[in-house]
Amino acid sequence: MRRVREKVRMPLATNTVVVNFEQLATNLLNTAVDVVLLDTTFWGGIRACVKAAAICETFQLGVAVHSSGELGIQLATMLHLGAVIPNLSFAADAHYHHLTDDIIAGGKLKYEDGCIAVPSSPGLGVKLDRDKVAEYRELYLRLGSYAYDQDPLRPGWTPTIPNDRWADPRDARVPEIPN
Repeated sequence: MRRVREKVRMPLATNTVVVNFEQLATNLLNTAVDVVLLDTTFWGGIRACVKAAAICETFQLGVAVHSSGELGIQLATMLHLGAVIPNLSFAADAHYHHLTDDIIAGGKLKYEDGCIAVPSSPGLGVKLDRDKVAEYRELYLRLGSYAYDQDPLRPGWTPTIPNDRWADPRDARVPEIPN
């Protein structure tokens, strides 16, 4: 990232580095990213993200809100975070529109004109649909953990850096999802 940053004029951001305070300190000493992506999951909650945003403001780094494919309850944390960071200088990232369902009461939060309003009820502003939580608990028990960086067609494969074990693009197999 540092080498790329030296060669391009656009601000750089990534969700693979500068996702905690140790990496933020390293980035401040030898800048690789210009925009730090704050995520309440990676950074450890709203308070930690607000602290990171303040550090970024002090050292003139941009901040954006990062999406990690969250459900509505985490999205509510991200919406509240985005609302309280005065130096949110880049558009918020969201994968929420890819979801077909959610575990919050009333269904998915609604987009209006490309935005989702910050929930205004007490707490995070959302309530859990306990039946949906039970339904997805059963699905989790059946399918197992979300293998974010795993390839179901290559059992035992894990990403390495640098990766020289690419999947064959001619391989037409489709993973089977258990019922």
